Amino acid sequence: MEVQETRVQTDRVLTIPNILSMARLVGVPVFLWLILRPEFGGPKSDGWALLVLLFSGVSDYLDGKLARRWNQISNLGRLLDPAADRLYVLSTLVGLTWREILPLWLTAVLLLRELVLLVMVGILRRHGYPPPQVNFLGKAATFNLMYAFPLLLLSDGSGWISSLAAIFGWAFAGWGTTLYWWAGVLYVVQVRRLVRADATAD
Repeated sequence: MEVQETRVQTDRVLTIPNILSMARLVGVPVFLWLILRPEFGGPKSDGWALLVLLFSGVSDYLDGKLARRWNQISNLGRLLDPAADRLYVLSTLVGLTWREILPLWLTAVLLLRELVLLVMVGILRRHGYPPPQVNFLGKAATFNLMYAFPLLLLSDGSGWISSLAAIFGWAFAGWGTTLYWWAGVLYVVQVRRLVRADATAD
């Protein structure tokens, strides 16, 4: 009975966790617009951008927790959740690099990891496997980066609050980048094992 119920839940679309993930996706262009307004002659809207990031972080925590607690883990959710994570990371990288808050080398390091993962997903598809599941390490990396980005945005000012935000922001950025690549290496190892197993089976 439990197996049958899990299968029914897996195919559902309109669940609370999925709605939260969809709302996070909608927030991506809103956040990017808010953070880039000063670059196009508009007023500085960093406070609103920080609120959007805060909502993203809270909803990211809630959608996974609620999906597990209410048995609403779905195929759509497994796609939406990592997609929203990556889009927020990418949009924040674009915005903060454009504003010259993040150095270009750090953006390149994080984007290179995304490129590696994209290649791994292509290899998996060629062998008939779905994209890799998001693991705890990948989630921890994303959480660190999602703490780092608003702090670094807050550091774009003057005063002791900005100085303190810069210290903690760069600490989280360092931890997040390290964990991000560590998770990426584990994905590569996982893909390599699956491809080797296929080759052995043939």
